[in-house]
Amino acid sequence: MRTPPAMVVGLVLCPCGLLLTLTGTLAPNWRQVSLLPDQPVDVVVEQGIWDICRERQSTHDRLCGQPDELGYFEQAPVRVAQGMMPTSLVLTLLGLLVAALGVRCWHEEPRHVVAGVAGLVLLISGLLSLVPASWYTQELWALPALAGSTLGVGYSLVLSYLGSCLEILGGLALTLSFHHCCKQC
Repeated sequence: MRTPPAMVVGLVLCPCGLLLTLTGTLAPNWRQVSLLPDQPVDVVVEQGIWDICRERQSTHDRLCGQPDELGYFEQAPVRVAQGMMPTSLVLTLLGLLVAALGVRCWHEEPRHVVAGVAGLVLLISGLLSLVPASWYTQELWALPALAGSTLGVGYSLVLSYLGSCLEILGGLALTLSFHHCCKQC
């Protein structure tokens, strides 16, 4: 028996989602603050959930580890993201391990129940990373910033969204394995 297409789709989408979510979690660019008062026009501050970087775009000089003078890291959306994003990554790894056991890797037939459980775990993991990305986006302009500066969405936030969506779609695809079990009953 061949591996069902839904399982293959799940095993392709979820690792891609894991890589995007990992990059979004670690890279310090959830929000860009530009046009800072009393600073050159080409200075941009990039705020992530773990670090704050300052870059001069004309020379590409980048300095990370900037002090948090406005209490950015104490804000609820940032604290929630610091907890939920790594939890999502660990859960994704666990779900992929379970999926590898259920998707016919060492057996003649796929284990549909195991693959379905892996799909549920991966679906939950995608939701765990989607929640902080959504909340952060909702509060993006309410988070502390210098008066008169311009705020923008950073690439890490976009990657976190994309990774979350791929994990959710991959988890749903693997969850379709339960249908095969119900059909046999």
